[in-house]
Amino acid sequence: MSLALGALLGVGVLLALAPILWPAKATTGRDAERSAFARRIRDDLALAGLGHVPIPVIAVVAIVFAMVLGAVVQAVMQVPTITVVALLMGAAAVPLAIGSRADRRRAANRAVWPDVVDHLVASVRSGVPLPESVGALGELGPSQTRSAFAAFDAEYRRTGNFSLCLDRLKEMLADPIADRILETLRMAREVGGTELTAVLRGLSGYLREDAALRAEVVARQSWIRNAARLGVAAPWLLLVVLSSRHETLVAYDSPAGAALIVVGVIVTIVAYQSMNALGRLPEERRWFR
Repeated sequence: MSLALGALLGVGVLLALAPILWPAKATTGRDAERSAFARRIRDDLALAGLGHVPIPVIAVVAIVFAMVLGAVVQAVMQVPTITVVALLMGAAAVPLAIGSRADRRRAANRAVWPDVVDHLVASVRSGVPLPESVGALGELGPSQTRSAFAAFDAEYRRTGNFSLCLDRLKEMLADPIADRILETLRMAREVGGTELTAVLRGLSGYLREDAALRAEVVARQSWIRNAARLGVAAPWLLLVVLSSRHETLVAYDSPAGAALIVVGVIVTIVAYQSMNALGRLPEERRWFR
């Protein structure tokens, strides 16, 4: 008996001193930046339809594509500097393609969120419970979001945990507007109240106005952005055309030619990123995670 009491006392003392002996590691600014960067990657993958693909697999695909493109360019042109540029372009092609697809999906979803809210308002006013109202969007909602809401419906029928299913639905949608809608529904279910339909109607009106304004701005910017992309791509297309001549390859294989290519790559990257920064519309952040 005394041995059991001594062991229990020792465990109690150890638990009492545990916060001092093994303090929790504070999250540094660099760790926070890394986690935020990882979350942005996961959001882009989810929007691109690759949410189930691990990030290391994406990195391996990018490396393989870069090696293949570099090998082809080296076999055709046999200019080391151009081969290095091809390797870098191949490595960046996969993340850029995923980001572009995610941006298009995000822009397409922005136009359908008001319809999603309208469906929810109609269901709530007709007396349908919130879980069934959200799950019904898997059949009645816009086609862009049906798969995610259908997965929510199946998960809720299996678990019956509305809050947990909302969290997983937010991960699949990976959209700040969806976060606002779903958190409003979560609060209404947990706290209650009679203003849910009024709040959803106000949110629907705001989303329609924001989508219309963004569509107008994007339409005004489209020809400028397309002209800028053409201006960025034109020198490299010209290089590909000129590389069919042996004299051109000999010129670019010299130190001066290598320096010209490096300067061209730097100018291209700076110009393209500047164009994107100047023309990018402000995006909402995902606060509810």
